[in-house]
Amino acid sequence: MTASRAPRPLSHVHVVVPAKDEEALLPRALHSLDVAVAELALARPDLLAVVTVVLDACTDGSARAVADHPAVRAVSLDVRCVGAARAHGVTRATGGVADEVADRHWLATTDADGIVPADWLVRQVVLADSGIDLVAGTVEPDPGDLDPVTLARWWSLHPLSDGHPHVFGANLGVRLSAYRRAGGFDAVALHEDVGLVERARSTGATFLASSAVHVRTSGRTRGRAPGGFADYLGALATGPSLTG
Repeated sequence: MTASRAPRPLSHVHVVVPAKDEEALLPRALHSLDVAVAELALARPDLLAVVTVVLDACTDGSARAVADHPAVRAVSLDVRCVGAARAHGVTRATGGVADEVADRHWLATTDADGIVPADWLVRQVVLADSGIDLVAGTVEPDPGDLDPVTLARWWSLHPLSDGHPHVFGANLGVRLSAYRRAGGFDAVALHEDVGLVERARSTGATFLASSAVHVRTSGRTRGRAPGGFADYLGALATGPSLTG
């Protein structure tokens, strides 16, 4: 759905990535973000895009992985909470932005075990320019990480279609003004993304669940947050047969 108002053009894009001991997968995530930022610079040279990685209680080589990408900002905290990490990243990235211009700033969040396509930011900016305030994209687990039966179960529940009912912090975009009106991400271990979307929509944010904005994430079935995405995939892996 598009807004009735004509939005002011965006001036900045802020990408926030929480990370907890992701040295193995973070390099590929950051490489894909480098490509997406470069693609946006070609399409919209008037925009400034910056990636911020939030290193939450990392004890591995995640900080070194970020250091290999000089254009990426690293911030650290020790809360072991993905909602708090996302919120902290947004605050550090946009804390100096005045409310009067917050509608010209776009937030995009993904996860440290994901891979975004080259046009990930370009597609979000096009939607923002059309008046959308909030974009929930689609996610697919890496097919190399899952057996065919589990992957089939995933696709039976998550078809690629506009208007889908799913919200993933690994693929979410929101205008900063709408984010602030909604109160930002809650400091919770699960579903901070769902809570933000619900509050933003209740405060009048124009919303689109889009299959055109797509991310591939790790298909691991044991993750960092109990009850999170990896545990969900683990439950699919042990679920009843689709044919039985």
